[in-house]
Amino acid sequence: MCGIFGYVTNKEEALGPILIAAAERLTYRGYDSVGAATMNNGKIDLRKDVGKVDAVAAKYNIAEMRGQRGITQLRWATFGEPSQINSQPHLDSTGDMVGAHNGNVVNNVELRQEFMAEGMTVRSQNDGETCVHAVERYIKRGYEFIDAIRLAYGDLQGDYAFVIGHANDDKLYAFKKGSGMVIGIGDGYTCLSSDLPSILPLTRNVIRPQDGEIVTLWADRVEVRSVKDGKIIVRMP
Repeated sequence: MCGIFGYVTNKEEALGPILIAAAERLTYRGYDSVGAATMNNGKIDLRKDVGKVDAVAAKYNIAEMRGQRGITQLRWATFGEPSQINSQPHLDSTGDMVGAHNGNVVNNVELRQEFMAEGMTVRSQNDGETCVHAVERYIKRGYEFIDAIRLAYGDLQGDYAFVIGHANDDKLYAFKKGSGMVIGIGDGYTCLSSDLPSILPLTRNVIRPQDGEIVTLWADRVEVRSVKDGKIIVRMP
């Protein structure tokens, strides 16, 4: 089933332990690989591999990872064999964006071919990377992030939940179609996950986005917009 978790805070801090704990709470969903990415001061730190959470965390010293935003993902192989390169999260062509998904993008093969033809750097066979490039495609065409996501949503066929961040930004973006997603709002931080167990130890103040909604997460607030027209949707915890 895979699982994703994202975290946004208002200061640089040790995110590794938070990401490891969240990943461990998602292991019941089944997985063959795990990864984590943190963003801080315009840089992305990405560490991932095949294996169990504790083994990969120890091998790559994930507990030492620091930043203001973080993403972790547990992958169950669908597109692409279990391998380090197919593990999530994934980078865009230039390494400025990082994202991860839960679910299946059924037109993954076709989209990968389009992205390569457009000159993007496609490193894996995984559809999580396809989600990242789907957003990248429209960023490269000059669209603002929200509009790039709106257009990417129309290109991605299947059921999925996806989170993405930019190295030089102060927030994460998430959107869903068919798969579960929960947003948590804490004191000085926000978070998101495929489901409730990985959020409850952090906060009980949650909202549940619906299909066709984009959530922007800052450290102190979240904003929900419609994929259809980009308008703000009022959604109370």
